[in-house]
Parts: sequence; C-alpha cells; structure tokens
Amino acid sequence: MRALFGCGLHPLAEVRQEQLEGPDLSPGDYQDAARLGAPFRIVEGVVSPFRLEVAKHIGAIQTAAGLPADAPLPAAARARVRTEVAREFFAAEHGREAVDARELAGQIAKDSRPRTQTVAGYDLTFSPVKSVSTLWAVAEPSVAAVIEQAHQAAVKDALAFIEKHALFTRTGPQGIRQVNVRGLVAAAFTHRDSRAGDPDLHTHVAVANKVQTLDGRWLSIDGRVLFKANVAASETYNTALERHLRDTLGVRFAERPGTDPAKRPIREIVGVDPRLNQRWSTRRAHIETRRGELAGPVPA
Repeated sequence: MRALFGCGLHPLAEVRQEQLEGPDLSPGDYQDAARLGAPFRIVEGVVSPFRLEVAKHIGAIQTAAGLPADAPLPAAARARVRTEVAREFFAAEHGREAVDARELAGQIAKDSRPRTQTVAGYDLTFSPVKSVSTLWAVAEPSVAAVIEQAHQAAVKDALAFIEKHALFTRTGPQGIRQVNVRGLVAAAFTHRDSRAGDPDLHTHVAVANKVQTLDGRWLSIDGRVLFKANVAASETYNTALERHLRDTLGVRFAERPGTDPAKRPIREIVGVDPRLNQRWSTRRAHIETRRGELAGPVPA
C-alpha cells in the first residue's frame, strides 16, 4: 500500500528489489524493478501544519522534562501527542469532536501524508440499502454469510462494469487520445459497521491511479470518465445485489414508501421492519438534526 498509493511504485517494490541478483547491478536496475510508470511527484521541503503542530507539542514536552531537543520520546508518548493534535485538527475542520478512533485515524492519515502533485487513487464505496444490512445483522450466521457473499459478488459486478465502460487513460499532446487499458489495480476493504456503530455492511475499493495500456505502458487513469460513471456503477451494484439475493435467498424488493418523487426510488427488502432500519440509521439522524440547526434562522 505504501509503495503503490504512497509513491506510485510497484506494490511489491521492496520484494522485487531484494530478488535482484548479479555483480553488475546498477541503481537503474533497482529503480526499474520498483517502477510502475512515472513515480508520484512529491512537493519537497513542505511540512504539513499537522506535523509542525506535533513537533511543537513534542518540543514542549522535552522542554518541560529538561530534555535536549533531539532526545527521542517513547513511541507511546509520540502516539499520544499525535492523537491530541488530531483531536484539535478534527474539531477545527468539522466543528465537532471525533466520535471514535476511526475518525481520528483518518484525520492523522490525511494530515500526515506528504503533499503531491498527483492523484494517488480513487475511493469507490459500495453500500447496500439499509434493509440489507439490517437483515444481515439479525440473520442466522449461515444466512448472514450468504448476504455478505451476495454483496461481494455485486461489488465484483460493479468493478467489471467500470473496467469495461469507464476505465481509460490518455496519451498524446495534452492527453488528446483516449486509449483502453488492461484493468484496475485496487485494494478492497469490507467494513461491517458505521462510525456510529450501527450495522452497515459496505466495501471501500481503493483504486490506484495506475493503469497499463495494451502496449504495456503504465499511465494514470482518465479520472473524468471514472467520475462520470460513479452513478452508473452504483446502479450496477444495486441491481446486481438484488439479483444475487433474489437467486440465493428468494427475497423480494419494493420501493420504499415516502421516497421523494424527484429522486431515484430506493428499493428495500420486503418484510424488514422499517422501524429497525430507522433505528440503525444513527448517522443519518445526526446529519438531519445538524442540517436543521444550520438551516435555522440566524440568532439576532
């Protein structure tokens, strides 16, 4: 992950370099073993405000303890400082406290990474309608496993749609020519709850901004086409999930009552109590409450 998404190198860059043998190896040989097209450009000499603040906090601890400026702090102490600074940065950015360690970890990762002039990748998220997660959460383990398998199969169907219809790169002056590529390079992470702790089966697919042309060159993704295909890929996932669940479990889907007619109909599993769906939609409830507060009249 660090090599591919952090540097734009081969995912197994270190392993490939370690496997090189021979007395005449040059630095170029090691670079070629790790290369996956052009590596990402890093903005040199720029330290993020987060890193600067962490350094200030560590310096204050060293001064208070009478330690020299270059004295190392224990790993636990450094981690504690990063967490404290992350809480401050999260609250300043979002106007609220972080609700759990996952939000803090995301803040630390975002604020710690070096600035680049390149898009490292794209996050595609595939999440079923709430009734699917609800049924998955309360079902017998054997049924829950079938639901998760249907979800994973639908994700694969959606990714296959993207590879066939929305994955290209561009070549030539100013990228004038759109060309086909061999496929996605991605890592998928399945989560099973929301940040609020509600059952929420969903998968994040981190797509590396590296694709191989049919003639073997490694270039970047044409992100405009991928972005425009986001809704179509989501619909492909939803349709495929319905089909897989219908074929494996025999469930039926119907449009959710009360859906805004101006929006796309939302289809839920027939027989799953809407009150339970609502009970396990904590984040949505919080968002609606906060939106109401922000949209209210401004105090005099």
